[in-house]
Amino acid sequence: MNNFSLEKIKSIFTILLLGIIGFAIHKLLFYFFVPITYEADFIYSIPLLYIGFFFSSSLLVLVLDKIKQLSIDNVGYAFLALTSLKMLVAYIFVRPILSLNLPKTPIEKMSFFIIFIYFLATETVVTIRILNNKQ
Repeated sequence: MNNFSLEKIKSIFTILLLGIIGFAIHKLLFYFFVPITYEADFIYSIPLLYIGFFFSSSLLVLVLDKIKQLSIDNVGYAFLALTSLKMLVAYIFVRPILSLNLPKTPIEKMSFFIIFIYFLATETVVTIRILNNKQ
């Protein structure tokens, strides 16, 4: 089979599609409920967070697919290790937000963690699909 299989494309497309849906809902909620000045002062913009988490989730899924080719039994362990690494990197990026105490800070924290959890759930679904597709 070629190096970039249909399963990889489906996995990345799933992450992309769910990311776009999540982004659209997020922006819609912000449009109606969050003052525009809050979002303008965020350390990391909402689009930047979605793009960053999309690429990290896509990379994670590609690595898991490669591990599946080598040993299907290690995919779960690799998922846990890579997710832990991703959490560490996310913590490093969220530290500046956590240190702030401005009126916008709770909304910025909540947005960051919602996006993180949303992509974590998406990765989990895609990983389950990878594990259930034992060829």
